[in-house]
Amino acid sequence: MNIAVVGCGRISKNHFESIGSLGEDLKLVAVCDTIRERAEEASKKYGGEIYTDYAAMLERGDIDIVSICTPSGLHPAHGIAAAERGIHVITEKPMGITLDSVDRLIRACDENRVQLFVVKQNRLNTTMQLLKGAVEKGRFGKIYTVQSNVFWQRPQNYYDMAKWRGTWEFDGGAYMNQASHYVDALTWLIGPVDYVMADTATMARQIETEDTGAAIIRFRNGVIGTLNVTMLTYPKNFEGSVTILGEKGSAKVGGVAINRIEKWDFEDYDDDDKLIEDSNYTPPNVYGLGHLPYYKNVVAALKGEREPDTDGRGGRKSLELILAIYQSARTGKRVSLPLKM
Repeated sequence: MNIAVVGCGRISKNHFESIGSLGEDLKLVAVCDTIRERAEEASKKYGGEIYTDYAAMLERGDIDIVSICTPSGLHPAHGIAAAERGIHVITEKPMGITLDSVDRLIRACDENRVQLFVVKQNRLNTTMQLLKGAVEKGRFGKIYTVQSNVFWQRPQNYYDMAKWRGTWEFDGGAYMNQASHYVDALTWLIGPVDYVMADTATMARQIETEDTGAAIIRFRNGVIGTLNVTMLTYPKNFEGSVTILGEKGSAKVGGVAINRIEKWDFEDYDDDDKLIEDSNYTPPNVYGLGHLPYYKNVVAALKGEREPDTDGRGGRKSLELILAIYQSARTGKRVSLPLKM
């Protein structure tokens, strides 16, 4: 299958390397970026014809899949343009920054009978697969509470490198961008959300959006959760974690990016307990090592061999919760889900 990548910035390396590892199934035929030097650099290293005009790239006629690595606010428009040409869509997180825009993307993919994949690669981390297995097997018994911390560092020069970063139109803040995988993890592990209460602030960075926040999440099954986020941790990224406490078990997946099991205590033994040490790993960055298995799932899904790990409707769930967090922080009120359109 011929694949193209639009957006050759920070995250694209993970996509290019995953595509290169699946050479029997995927062929990189085009790369696109509005900054020609970025596209040239990507093409020189990974292959593919160079484009600075996305529409022109889509007119090639031989693209089966497009991977979208552009600013978040542009994901829906870029995805819709591909879908209307019969091209399958892989979009980085978040899949958009408004529910209306992502609903239009989902609808466009449905109407044009193409698949929509939303990258949630952290679900495929070895540590998170073990945690999900423990939940599904009922090893926790009744789950009482879940907590997630994203204590990272994004200095001012990170935001200054690109004008779209830290803007409401194209990026969103710490919850929408850096913590979106952790929002997804909570709904993936625990289930649908009843309501959320939150507060956010822009404490130190010169940006439109928040650099810090705290959210209390009540799930429909009664579990109470918290999600604490800041991009101001001194002096560097400290922790990205998920902790689950239940009547028969306690577990924490921590490290800098949910890459290490730090607590694993259960009333009953399971063979998964022997896999703990082997599941821990040291990621090259906070993106982890999940892009390659995610791409393997995309290939298998397009071959009809597996269901997508995260499709458009799955990706929409975490966006809705993030928007509810923002609404609660803005109004000072408890916000119920689903959000009223």
